[in-house]
Formats: sequence, C-alpha cells, structure tokens
Amino acid sequence: MASNSIDESESRLCINDALTDDELRSILARVESDKDKETFGLVCKRWLRLQSTERKKLAARAGPHMLRRMADRFTRLVELDLAQSVSRSFYPGVTDSDLAVIANGFRCLRVLNLHNCKGITDVGVKAIGDGLSLLQSLDVSYCRKLTDKGLSAVAKGCCDLRILHLAGCRHVTDGILEALSKNCHNLEELGLQGCTNITDNGLINLASGCRRIKFLDINKCSNVSDAGVSSISRVCSSSLKTLKLLDCYKIGDETILSLAKFCDNLETLIIGGCREVSDDAVKSLASACRNNLKNLRMDWCLNISDSSLSCILSQCRNLEALDIGCCEEVTDAAFQLMGSGEPDLSLKILKVSNCPKITVAGIGILVGKCTYLEYLDVRSCPHITKAGLDEAGFHFPECCKVNFNGSISEPVVLV
Repeated sequence: MASNSIDESESRLCINDALTDDELRSILARVESDKDKETFGLVCKRWLRLQSTERKKLAARAGPHMLRRMADRFTRLVELDLAQSVSRSFYPGVTDSDLAVIANGFRCLRVLNLHNCKGITDVGVKAIGDGLSLLQSLDVSYCRKLTDKGLSAVAKGCCDLRILHLAGCRHVTDGILEALSKNCHNLEELGLQGCTNITDNGLINLASGCRRIKFLDINKCSNVSDAGVSSISRVCSSSLKTLKLLDCYKIGDETILSLAKFCDNLETLIIGGCREVSDDAVKSLASACRNNLKNLRMDWCLNISDSSLSCILSQCRNLEALDIGCCEEVTDAAFQLMGSGEPDLSLKILKVSNCPKITVAGIGILVGKCTYLEYLDVRSCPHITKAGLDEAGFHFPECCKVNFNGSISEPVVLV
C-alpha cells in the first residue's frame, strides 16, 4: 500500500514544481520553429512569461500604450520590425511618441526597421539615438521628414551601427556621412538610393572614417562622380562586395578602373545608365574580378560592344546575373567569340531587352552554354520571337522563364 501511495504522488507531480525557470529556458532554447515557441507559451502563464522574456524578434503594429506593454513583456527583444507596407499603410502609423517609448523600453534592441514610416521626424529619431546605444541596424527608408539633424544623433549615440538604410530620404545631405565617419567606424552597409543631395565630398568624408563598407547603394545619387566613388574603392578595397550606381550619369571609366585595381572581391556591380563607361574599362573589370563577380547590371551603357561582353562571358565564370538591356551595339558575335571548349556558364538571369542586333542565332549559342538559366528577358528584341525560337528548335532549361512581352515578373537581384 505504501508503495502504491508513493507511485501516485510521483505521478501527480507537476512539471512546474519539478523544473526551475532556468531549466525551462534551456528547453525553450532547443525549440527551433517560431510556431512551436508560440505553442510553448500557451501551456500556462509561467511558460508564457518565460517565452516572452526569451523572445528576440517581433513584428508589430502598435501605438504608445501597447508598445509600453510589449516593452514590459518582451524584456530581451533584439529585433523590432515596425515597417509599413506601401500598399497597406495605416493612419497615423508610427509616430515620434512611439519612438520615445521604444527608446526608453527596448534597451537591448539591436535591429529596428522603420521602413516607410512617413510620420516620424527628427525628434523621434533623436530619441532613438539617445536611448538605444546597442543599436546595430536601422532602416528608415522613405521616412521623408528626416534630415541630417536627427540622423546625426543616431550616428553619435549608436556608435556600433553596422547597417543604415536611408533610401528616399530626400533631405539628407553630406552632413550625415560626416557624422557616420566620425562615430560609426564599424559601418558595413549603407543605402542612400535617391538621396540626391549626396556629393563626392560626402563620400570622401565617409571613406576617411568608415573603412569596412561591404555594401553601398547610391543608385540615383546624380551628384556623385568618379572622385567620390573612387575614394570608397581605394579605402574599402578588401571589404567592398556590392556597389550600386544606377543612373549616376557622372560615373565613368575612372570609377570602373579603380574598382578593377582595388576591389577584386566585388560580387555585385550596378552601373545601369552610366553612359560614359567604355569597353576597355569593362574589360579591365572583368579580368580583375573574374573569380568573384556574380551580378552585373550595365543596361543603357551605350559604349558596351561585343568585345567587352565576350570578355565578361569568357572570364567571369561565376557570373549568375547579367543585364545588358539597351546596349544597342551588342550583336551575336559577342556570343560566337566564346570558345567551344570552355565550360558552361553559371548564368541564371540574363536580360538582353532592347538589343536590336541580337538574333535567334545568338540566343541559341547562349542557351547551349547556360544550362542553369532560370530567366531570360528578350523584350523589344525585333529579331527574337517565340515563334522564331520554336522554329529553330531551341530547348531551354526546364525551369527557365522567357519574357517576350513583360508578362513575367522580373527577378529583383539586379535592382
């Protein structure tokens, strides 16, 4: 009888009595999927409290009152996503009051996404700089009210900042680059797309203090020229992997030759619309970056011809995405110059739209060399039609989508 009573008491033992908080945290740490972690918190209030305090990431739509409650509950939160969708934005959206709560309540925060939060101003962003000293990543793209004043406060207060995205912040000037240079020496990723007040002086200042940049997006920064970009390539030669210069019409051969000389680790280069770039400069780049270059966009580079394109295709064997749209001088000869004994290309994405001198014959040569091709854009190529390709009997890789008229969505890798 005594033995039976002991067995009964053991069978009634509650798991909450047997395990400490630290032991439950250890169990939670071994749960891999987010869904299972949410289920963990449904067991009881104690498990919910532990699950909340251990939570690291959160995406939310909340005002100041709810944010305060979240700050009390998620005390170790590292990543907070408050980004607003362009198509599903809500009024009034994130405000300066919300940012004040975040700055005071989420002291462990390292990643903050405020993409398209158009209601915030320098006042709120300054609070972030004053309160979140551990912050490493900030996205305030398309927060159009922001200026150097608020963002400089972030640079001064968040000295370990690694990632900063400011796309569409039209009031930003060289002042923020100077603040980053003085305070954020670990900066690795900077997005400035459409910040048209940025000039060469700003980039030169940036290069003087930020020497670890891996990713720089200055697409549509029309006041930037060779002097500024070359200063970045010289200083960040070992780290720079992605450089975006779309529609920077002042960029020419000096930039490309500087990249060829210093940045042989470059993986992605966007120079679409840089019409001053020449064949010879591109050849130098292809030779220098042949082992690492994976993505190259040079649509509307009107000086590009068969000789530079064939050089790219023959030397950059790891190239996965290439855009030569509107390069009107390119012909089938660029593909014919590739040696028959060379191994297949690694190309997955190829865009040759608006290239009037490329024909079905040229595409046929490419298809034979590109066994991994997933997307081919031949829009507005007068000599390339679906009927023509079918008649020639070319067989594309099974997974390849051919865009004849714009009815297929484009990959975003070359944006």
